[in-house]
Order: sequence, then C-alpha cells, then structure tokens
Amino acid sequence: MLRWWKQRFGKAEEPLLKQPQCIEQMFEIDKTIVSRDLLEEHFMCDLRCCKGACCVEGDSGAPLTEEEAALLEELLPVIEPYMTAEGREAVHQQGVSMRDRDNDLVTPLVANRECAFTYTEKHVVKCAIEKAFLDGKITFRKPVSCHLFPVRITEYRNFDAVNYQQLDICRSGCQLGAKKKLPLYRFLREPLIRKYGEKWYADLEKFATILEQK
Repeated sequence: MLRWWKQRFGKAEEPLLKQPQCIEQMFEIDKTIVSRDLLEEHFMCDLRCCKGACCVEGDSGAPLTEEEAALLEELLPVIEPYMTAEGREAVHQQGVSMRDRDNDLVTPLVANRECAFTYTEKHVVKCAIEKAFLDGKITFRKPVSCHLFPVRITEYRNFDAVNYQQLDICRSGCQLGAKKKLPLYRFLREPLIRKYGEKWYADLEKFATILEQK
C-alpha cells in the first residue's frame, strides 16, 4: 500500500500530535509510515570528519532486537578478539545487551560513552562486529539499527515510523551527501532492503520518482 500522510510523529506513547510544531508530508508503504526526509535530504557518512562519533555519542547503546541480542551472545567468542579490553570487560560485567532507562534493549557502553562493541583504527571508532563480518568470520554484519543510522525506526502496535534523525555529529555526512548529490534513501539502500525487503524499497523509489516530477 502506498499513500501520502500529512502528520509528524511525536513520542512513542503519543504517535500522532494534535497540534504538531511542524506539519510534514509522510507516506505509507505497507505497515510503515515514512518521513519524506528520506527522499529529500542528502547524506553520505564521512568518517574522515566525524571519526565514528555515532558509536560514541548518545544516551545509550545501539538498539537491539531480541533476536540480535541472542545472536550476539552466540557470536561473542568470535567478536571479542576485535574488541578493546575495556569493551570486553563491559560485556562481561553487563552482558551483550541491557535495558536502558526507557527499557529498550541496547548494547552496553564503556564508561557510559562508546559502545562496547567498538575498536579504534587510525583515530576512527569502528564496529568490532562489522570487522568480524568483513573478515569473513561471521555472517551477521551489525545490528540493523546501526546499519540504518541516521534513520531511526519506532515500532508502534500497527506500524513502524521511519524517520531521519538529524544530528550535529552527522553534519559532515550531510555536507558530503549534498556534494555527491546522494539522497539518504539511496545511501541506505542495503540496510533498508535488509529491514523491509526489495518490494518495499521499490515502492520507496516510486515515491522518489513522484517527488522528482513535481
């Protein structure tokens, strides 16, 4: 199902604001409500500038599904050699997953800063899980929430809200995306298909075409 919406979402406990500060067009694909920002904004990660800040900054670790938490528990012996000593200690003390103050399942942090599943290479913070994947040690790339960043998904009872989270730490990514003329949805093609499938992404492209023709 493809359909335009004209409402912006608020907090998880209040999905539709009665008097939103900003009215933005949304659109519906199957059981998702997607922000138009995914089509109109440009983005491309620029690790040279941000240094992997998304793995460090924030109030809690990376969001996980129950399945991902169980998989990390199983794969931990393979991932641990890629982690820092501090990260390994954090996992041993807190587990591969924990509940944050909002009761969301997330990865543990090192000293309330970087994700425990990280390492640093040439002054850039990188994902130890993804490094194990790229080395062919595991088939799980990384949590889908990390793969989709800076898009965030909020799950409601009957649908998912798919929104672009604009952050200062990603300003260089916005600038690089604009320079390359790369829309956010194209930059995130692989993780969006991983999350919702080829047909969903094809429908997303249809909306992009509609916007381009306006």
